[in-house]
Amino acid sequence: MDQKQNKAMLARVYGVVQGVGFRFSTQERAKRLGLKGYVRNMFDGSVEVLAEGEDRQVDSLLAWLKRGPTGSYVNRVEAHPTPYKGLYNSFTIEF
Repeated sequence: MDQKQNKAMLARVYGVVQGVGFRFSTQERAKRLGLKGYVRNMFDGSVEVLAEGEDRQVDSLLAWLKRGPTGSYVNRVEAHPTPYKGLYNSFTIEF
């Protein structure tokens, strides 16, 4: 049987990522992928994303973050593994 691996990622997305629907689009993408966690704007103009879920789904979200939704411009993404805690029930937009 194929054992699915859970993992977690903390990412910061830089570029034109605030005021362009980035958080909403990220939430929608993460929910479709079955991920849990959050997305939020940071004071420096970046967006922070914490995603927990199956290995492939987290990797898929990271690939999408590097492109971003229409209307955004992603300059760079800094993503790091973080301990999987399973604390989230859904994927939310934090304010």
